[in-house]
Amino acid sequence: MRRILLAITLLFTVGFSTPQSNEPVTIIVELDESPEQFVSEVELRLPRVEVVAEYDTIFNGVAIRGEVQELEKLARMDAVTNQYPVREYSALQEDELSFSTEMMLDSISSTYTGEGVKVGVIDTGVDYAHPDLFMNYRGGFDTVDFDNDPMETKAEGATMHGTHVAGVIGANGKMKGIAPNAELYAYRALGPGGMGSSVQVIAAIEEAVEDGMDVINLSLGNDVNGPDWPTANAVEKAIELGTTVVVAAGNSGPNDWTVGSPATSSHAITVGAVALPSEMPVLEVARKKIPLQPLVGSTVWTLDRKYPLHFAGKGEEEIENARGKIVVFERGIVPFYEKALKAYKAGAEAVLIYNNEEGMFQGSLNGLNLPIPVAAVTQESGAWLEQQKDQWAATEWENLDQRMAPFSSRGPVTTSWSIKPDVVAPGVNIMSTVPGGYAPLQGTSMAAPHIAGVAALIKEAHPDWSPGQVKQAILSGADRMEGVVPIDQGAGYVNIDQSIEPKLLIDGKLEYGRIQDELFQDTKTIRMTNPTEDELKVTFRTPDKKTGESWTLPRTTFLSPGETKEVLIALRVSGGFLEDGLYQGYVEVEADRPYHIPYLYMKESADYARVSGFELSKSLGDKLNYRFYLSEEAEVVTVDLYRAGTMLHAGELVEWKDMRSGMAQGTLPVKDELVGPYQAVVKVEAEGKVYTYNFPVIF
Repeated sequence: MRRILLAITLLFTVGFSTPQSNEPVTIIVELDESPEQFVSEVELRLPRVEVVAEYDTIFNGVAIRGEVQELEKLARMDAVTNQYPVREYSALQEDELSFSTEMMLDSISSTYTGEGVKVGVIDTGVDYAHPDLFMNYRGGFDTVDFDNDPMETKAEGATMHGTHVAGVIGANGKMKGIAPNAELYAYRALGPGGMGSSVQVIAAIEEAVEDGMDVINLSLGNDVNGPDWPTANAVEKAIELGTTVVVAAGNSGPNDWTVGSPATSSHAITVGAVALPSEMPVLEVARKKIPLQPLVGSTVWTLDRKYPLHFAGKGEEEIENARGKIVVFERGIVPFYEKALKAYKAGAEAVLIYNNEEGMFQGSLNGLNLPIPVAAVTQESGAWLEQQKDQWAATEWENLDQRMAPFSSRGPVTTSWSIKPDVVAPGVNIMSTVPGGYAPLQGTSMAAPHIAGVAALIKEAHPDWSPGQVKQAILSGADRMEGVVPIDQGAGYVNIDQSIEPKLLIDGKLEYGRIQDELFQDTKTIRMTNPTEDELKVTFRTPDKKTGESWTLPRTTFLSPGETKEVLIALRVSGGFLEDGLYQGYVEVEADRPYHIPYLYMKESADYARVSGFELSKSLGDKLNYRFYLSEEAEVVTVDLYRAGTMLHAGELVEWKDMRSGMAQGTLPVKDELVGPYQAVVKVEAEGKVYTYNFPVIF
């Protein structure tokens, strides 16, 4: 508290004049003993001063009023450690909120606003009473409570996610969404705490299609990296019926093969997240620089000098001796907001929480407002900091260019071996509408509605375009980010002007799949359309050459106004020159400007999960329901149960032989009573190798 008071004092010195000795003034006195004891002593020794307030919670001290000559005597009292003059305060002018949507709209020349386009938000509901949303809200449905009121959860398990997504798409007030005149519909498929089932999500998709949505946004997903999970199938059907569907890629990056259903849908527009150019705080300890990721709801990291580190484990115990320090926690057991509150009460200057598994994580303070910053660091950084207990930490600032968000899920998709995501958009620290106001959130959930808004602008400009043409326009117009591979960014960063008024539409994928032959050759057909009134010259450039890889590209092609042509792009691979793994890049196309077509193939095998989305639950009678996704054919698949904690073997549940790839589901008989937590261990034998995966199960 001492630091806070001093900082405020310095900010309000303008216009302050020194009082005369006979003028009564008020000062705040900081103490190293209880205020009650000090007040008794003051009343006895200095009867001409008045104690006007006592502080004993966030600060030990009193406010005392009297003449200057009397107050000066306080300095001789042993309990006094500091004195602060009292200043007059006025409300600070509110800083202008910075919206990513406005920055994007300011950079384009289009005058389209999404007028007359119906956009459905399948999410946690929407606070349609928000002043920035109520003008555009038209209705919807709640598949959690099965009624016509898709309002965000306001009571226990309160949510804000859907309202935030809706604002990015079509806010029209203090905040302007990408399509500020679009008609917004809400479909609440996720209930308290943002949780829901595939049943509710599929029901919401069906409601949205029946209501005639032009565009649907799905900022939700799971960890099933396969193309034919039920939610992905529902998305494919919605697109077939004429609805453009935009899906968030997921927040399980930066590893490959982490995009999950329904973002694995082939024809959906799957969106990854990008961080816009920004200044990023970096902690320097013993000459090592550690990037900081602020938690959602944290105050801005503004530390400007060195502070010692204080390690507090996982935050289970009360914290002592943390005043003036940066408290470091390990993630786990205690919620983020409780860790932060404990550190604040102990006098901490800031809080760091390091991950308990590989990589960075996203976290939220759940609405807790604290005056100290709270940030996340990786597990690796946290472990290193633990070895630096006697070191002090300084804050530096680094200017960062536009870049992929580390949490953004990466492709490709197993079985289909397709490139995902399709395109990327802003998804880090995105300010948007939430119940009661505005808040920054981050994730591919925030990136997807930027693209849904763009899709609404395209539909207004070209109302007869199909979902396929809308997708072609967005992908053809995207700007490739240098140094970023296709399974991270797809076609690249969205370019709104080029998406709305494209000069060239490219339809087709250069996805050559899994290569197991020593000599491989395949040819893909690409459709190219000139939607303009001018002739267009199109040339192709061979990708950067790799040993064992060769291409046959089309010759220079001329497209008349409105003409569509098919061109062939062939790939030949000599497998003996290539190691196993993914190979990807871009075929460059030059027309009115540079275009690029991503390509991908996999030599033999790569490091991806053979089993994902494993579910096991009791059904009526002595049976278990099972469901999981098998990414490729397997000679043998076995499922064993182990008791959680002790890991004692509870028996083999089932063994399958010669299983086909794709979704597997059905029922199993159970002889023994299963109660409590277990670990299901799934073993897959394929092509002479054994892969093992663990999944928690509770009966």
